[in-house]
Amino acid sequence: MNATHDIAARSLAAVWHPCTQMQHHETVPLVPVSHGRGAWLFDADGKRYLDAISSWWVNLFGHANPRINAALKDQLDLLEHAMLAGFTHEPVIRLSEQLGALTGGVLGHCFYASDGASAVEIALKMSFHYWRNSGQGEKREFVCLQGSYHGETIGALAVTDVALFRDAYGPLVQRAHVVASPDARQAQPGETAADVARRAAQDLERLLQERSGNIAAIIVEPLVQCAAGMAMHDPVYLQEVRRLCDTYGVHLIADEIAVGCGRTGSFFACEQAGIWPDFVCLSKGISGGYLPLSLVMTRDAIYQAFYDTDVRRGFLHSHSYTGNPLACRAALATLAIFEDDKVLERNRERAAQLTAALTPLREHRRVKHFRRQGMIWAFDADIPDDAAASFPRRIFTQALQRELLVRPIGRTVYLMPPYILDPEDSALLGARLLDVFNDVVEA
Repeated sequence: MNATHDIAARSLAAVWHPCTQMQHHETVPLVPVSHGRGAWLFDADGKRYLDAISSWWVNLFGHANPRINAALKDQLDLLEHAMLAGFTHEPVIRLSEQLGALTGGVLGHCFYASDGASAVEIALKMSFHYWRNSGQGEKREFVCLQGSYHGETIGALAVTDVALFRDAYGPLVQRAHVVASPDARQAQPGETAADVARRAAQDLERLLQERSGNIAAIIVEPLVQCAAGMAMHDPVYLQEVRRLCDTYGVHLIADEIAVGCGRTGSFFACEQAGIWPDFVCLSKGISGGYLPLSLVMTRDAIYQAFYDTDVRRGFLHSHSYTGNPLACRAALATLAIFEDDKVLERNRERAAQLTAALTPLREHRRVKHFRRQGMIWAFDADIPDDAAASFPRRIFTQALQRELLVRPIGRTVYLMPPYILDPEDSALLGARLLDVFNDVVEA
């Protein structure tokens, strides 16, 4: 037994892996990762894999990035952790200041946690508690979009409309209202993506006309509903939702956990609609993929509703590793790379290179809805229904054989690579993904 098989067997026996039916790994072996360099991961036997999904959308600037490494090494000699209740430290202050500045001070208060689902829970609780502190305790309902995904903790599941994740725990969940998605793939003949967006906003307005007195907030993934199969929508939807929230007195929560940090082309996806929400949730790429970190940004008016001598009016949420200094230093290094390397501008060049490399796939007879938003590419496989269930696993395993890490969602193949791909990497990714797709759909 070689090193890769030995490590995989030990993991299968001892580790319960996330989002996984463990029995599948009796026939599809786990990939034991030994180390990473740049856009590549390496297994215990030295085989490499181009990380085309940024290791679940988190690794923005490559594995073992020397600048983030240096920041963490420096922080290790200063302070590894201190509780954030009654104490503070320079990394969390600087990170909060820099993020607030990126919103022009509109969202100037940051509350920290460790993961995306926790950030969603915090935003939901803040919205509910704000309304209670404001004398409107009846506003305790939430709204999400059809096909939305916001995490798998109990509160986050309430605003998640993916049956696979939600239904098993349905009895534990207080369900949210579900309104139409602005997914541009739903366009009827003669309709534009903006038309679909406005039609979806009309569905939301009908709900708000009936229930706004009881609704605390709507939560939206701006521009791209990722787990819904990279469902992309026109920015006009965000403009309409902001207008409706203002009209009917409802909070807007922007879940930018996956789509923030430059992934859609601007640092915050909401910027492309020219609006700011009441809450922004960030995680994943904010630490460059190094350490668990999430946060919720909000407005001063919301912060002030909790500012009181009465402890019961304070925001009642805590977590031992809130604002961890190491994670905050990783995030500060990540923000520095954005600024020093002019990442958003250079990503436009990278996007053009990879889009060109994907031209044969875009023109493939079995491809529908080829689409891109910033540094996200996706397309849907036109395959028979009886082939759909096995499609993601077949793409995944065939891609590994060609040195690619690709993980489809249903019939949707997507790419969310790190922001460091060079022309050679893009050409390799485009050519090998075409081979993988042909092997699977033409078999």
